[in-house]
Amino acid sequence: MPLALLALAIGAFGIGTTEFVIMGLLPEVATDFGVSIPTAGFLVTGYALGVMFGAPLMTVLGTKVSRKRMLMVLMGLFIVGNLLSALAPAFAVMLIGRVVASLAHGAFFGIGSVVAAELVAPDKKAGAIAMMFTGLTVANVVGVPLGTLVGQSLGWRVTFTIVAALGVVGLVGIAKLVPEMPKPEGVHLRHELAAFKNVQVLLAMAMTVLGFGGVFAAITYIAPMMTHVAGFADGSVTWLLVLFGLGMVGGNLVGGKFADRALMPMLYVSLSALAVVLALFTLTAYDKVLSAVSIALIGALGFATVPPLQKRVLDQAHGAPTLASAVNIGAFNLGNALSAWLGGLVIAAGLGYTAPNWVGAVLAAAALLLAVLSAALERRESTPSAVVAAGVPAEERAAIRH
Repeated sequence: MPLALLALAIGAFGIGTTEFVIMGLLPEVATDFGVSIPTAGFLVTGYALGVMFGAPLMTVLGTKVSRKRMLMVLMGLFIVGNLLSALAPAFAVMLIGRVVASLAHGAFFGIGSVVAAELVAPDKKAGAIAMMFTGLTVANVVGVPLGTLVGQSLGWRVTFTIVAALGVVGLVGIAKLVPEMPKPEGVHLRHELAAFKNVQVLLAMAMTVLGFGGVFAAITYIAPMMTHVAGFADGSVTWLLVLFGLGMVGGNLVGGKFADRALMPMLYVSLSALAVVLALFTLTAYDKVLSAVSIALIGALGFATVPPLQKRVLDQAHGAPTLASAVNIGAFNLGNALSAWLGGLVIAAGLGYTAPNWVGAVLAAAALLLAVLSAALERRESTPSAVVAAGVPAEERAAIRH
């Protein structure tokens, strides 16, 4: 793998840390600002919505500069947003800081996915994308637990200051290691927009929203769920997040490996297993050992869908994939926002801290149904081409279509 993938992984590490560390610090932030846990959950929802809207916006704004320069600009925006969060005097200001940082997220992973895929041979593209996303998953093993520990010991403001420093490291890594990769000649915004006319691109994005949304429905409220339901001490949340991160690392690497061989079967297996584990988590959350196992499995199964879904979007939007790739990252975070909001609703309705797990199971099951539909439509669309190649007369091809 090219050394430039290391630079992309460093940037992904910083972004992954700021995205996920807030979940382990929700109780501390809520207490400091005098808001409820569901209200503090808007820091997750606001970040996710910022990614969703920022992904296409920043990608379009970056069409006039090289991909390397745009990646550097995005890391600069990330640094500013996290410093604003660290210094926020009120909850609303912290929310603004989260949104500012989130504007860099979608475009960074979208453009970074395209860059990573172009650095390797065609049969290794999903693996290269997975390598970049390894930075995001490793953040959940190292960055998020340490950030949570620091936040609980020294204050959450220190955590976000450290996250901003990670952004500086990522910026330097990109400047030193990523080669100049200008946008291909002849590819304009209208070509990028044309990808959204492809129903397979839209279905892949819908699978992204629902599938990873299932993960966040449970994980957003993991701290109160584990302390109030499973009976873990507050300090144990750090190590539970390590388990989640280890699952993500393993799932990401497995998903990247098998997506280059059997993309759709990989999605069938991971989404169906994810729905089952999330449904069972409503029961296993009452046992410390089983809840720990469930958290690791949710991380693994959820992130096993990331490389195949990102590669499917790139494949279906071939020729002009940058905007579609970035919007698909926004779709991940639309799922995060939707599930965090729904999870907050069921908790606020008095259904308990395990209720978001049912929300996640339903979302994951819906993503599985879309995967089956997408494959069925693809087979149907390929049938006429196959019979043309076989020399079947036009009248018989028309009969096949009907």
